[in-house]
Amino acid sequence: MMAAVTTPSTNPSTAAARVLVQALAALGVRDVVLAPGSRSAPLAFALAAAALPDDERPQHAPALRLHVRVDERDAAFLALGMAKASPWSDVPTGPGDGRPAMARPVAVVTTSGTAVANLHPAVLEAHHAGVPLLLLTADRPHELRGTGANQTTEQPGMFGSAVRLAADVPAPTGRPDEDRDLRALAARAVAAATGARTGTPGPVHLDLAFREPLVPSPDDEGWPTPSTAGLSVVEPVGGWSAAAGAPLPALTAAIPAVVDPAAARRRRSRGPVPTVVVAGDGAGPAARQLAEAAGWPLLAEPSSGARAGSRALTTYRLLLDDERLGGEVRRVVVLGRPTLSRPVQRLLADPDVEVAVIAPRGAPWPDAARNAAAVLPEVPARWRRSGAPQGWWDAWRAADQAALAVLDRLLGVDDAATAGRRGRSSARLSGPAVARAVAAASSPADVLVAGSSNPVRDLDLVARWETAPLVLANRGLAGIDGTISTAAGTALALPARRVRAYVGDLTFLHDVGGLLRGPGEPSLDLQVVVANDDGGSVFSTLEPGAPAHAAVFERVFGTPHGADLAALCAGYGVRHTRVSDLDGLLPALAAPGTGLSVVEVRVDRAGRRALGERIAAEVAEAVRELLSS
Repeated sequence: MMAAVTTPSTNPSTAAARVLVQALAALGVRDVVLAPGSRSAPLAFALAAAALPDDERPQHAPALRLHVRVDERDAAFLALGMAKASPWSDVPTGPGDGRPAMARPVAVVTTSGTAVANLHPAVLEAHHAGVPLLLLTADRPHELRGTGANQTTEQPGMFGSAVRLAADVPAPTGRPDEDRDLRALAARAVAAATGARTGTPGPVHLDLAFREPLVPSPDDEGWPTPSTAGLSVVEPVGGWSAAAGAPLPALTAAIPAVVDPAAARRRRSRGPVPTVVVAGDGAGPAARQLAEAAGWPLLAEPSSGARAGSRALTTYRLLLDDERLGGEVRRVVVLGRPTLSRPVQRLLADPDVEVAVIAPRGAPWPDAARNAAAVLPEVPARWRRSGAPQGWWDAWRAADQAALAVLDRLLGVDDAATAGRRGRSSARLSGPAVARAVAAASSPADVLVAGSSNPVRDLDLVARWETAPLVLANRGLAGIDGTISTAAGTALALPARRVRAYVGDLTFLHDVGGLLRGPGEPSLDLQVVVANDDGGSVFSTLEPGAPAHAAVFERVFGTPHGADLAALCAGYGVRHTRVSDLDGLLPALAAPGTGLSVVEVRVDRAGRRALGERIAAEVAEAVRELLSS
């Protein structure tokens, strides 16, 4: 007589989802962002159980933090913000006060169909910025693909080359060793996302097919006993770290000369080379350390993690066109990824300038001008001792001080303690003036998330810090997508810090859904400062903003919208304050309060191009007079 076959009461979809959640938690994942859907129900039930308090969580369910957002694009950028901020979650103040840890991957769960496509902007940003994301997209089983089934499309491969690993995972059936295979896949996914084997962290896509039933069975037997079968321990190769600026051990005993040996000998015979350090996004403290050790000017973008200290210049992009400063540069050392300034890009493209790129990670190195003479894994020790030509730093420092005096006069923004007395605070603020106030209000313990377009460029022009806050920005593709959600994710990842976002009005409107948070979601403290000039003022500073194109500019570039930001905030239940001068802005920055709030600053767009031209002209004249005296 044949023995009866017993069937486990836990259905395969539910069981597989639980095993995967266990594996991800065991591999170090702490946060998961979920957008609701039906096909992803097995994962949703598993995550909801894992997010319960300790005394309510089912036996064998791991502890995870769950965040729910109704919009997949917002969910993905929320995860991006948490992953970007995670290296500093254990550092008490800022990037200069401790070595950040490796970035932790954050998972995003969606249902099938267009939900998956909505992840794409965040995936591209994570790809180019090297941010570890785990994309867990639910899918119809293979037999339904290509049949016209509802919410079914070709999800595998949807993100192309933008992911470090893509796996098309068949619907679970309960076959032997299925749990072990899921754990092994999870281990590979986390290793690929963190760049453990390649030094190139980024997004990973697991497309997970599920068959019905998608909900736990009435007689469900509960979570399986955790197992390490299939969970490989993946040690990082060669000391790679996903954290921006984390130092690496020496990879070679000697670094070859940057250019040919004969040229190197000629340089040494002339003495120290006129050198500057360019610190782009994510450069880290190594850029500042090199500049201070060698005595070289530091041209650091706000999100470089290096814009502070004795060698950092505030107005560097206004100084590069002067022949006695930028024209005398013969070597540039690049750390991070510079993207903000055309003068810097022209310098890096100059064929008479030797460009050395320090690229410690395995990613493609930044060299948009295709002019790099050498790409090095670390800063050669001898450069820290090489020094600068006599008077080189003094000329840059004096020029920067002269340029700052011009900015003080033209922007009408004085020290917060004296601004009211001098009677300038009642004037309509410009974008750079708002940026300067935001920068001044950001302490070393704060976090500032800078929006693309004008806000980050205005900060680059005016921000001066002795000790900088942690500044984060989505500079992978420099889009305005998901900035509010990125900032919200940053605030969730760093709850002990004061987090502020500084964005333009179009960036705010583009991601206004990022303000939405359900009543059951974790609270967050975030102040969003919106420079509202009713349109895209960044284009007025570029070629389309020239007077010759005035007839078409407003409609297709300026794009005025007339949106009522206060009404939008009210609809989302978010505290809103509108200010138009410094007297209103400074108190709002000084006391942001708790929870999510928006400060709308009305700024002038009509004079944006003229202001920029006037600043450039008057700084150039002031520097000429200084250096000619």
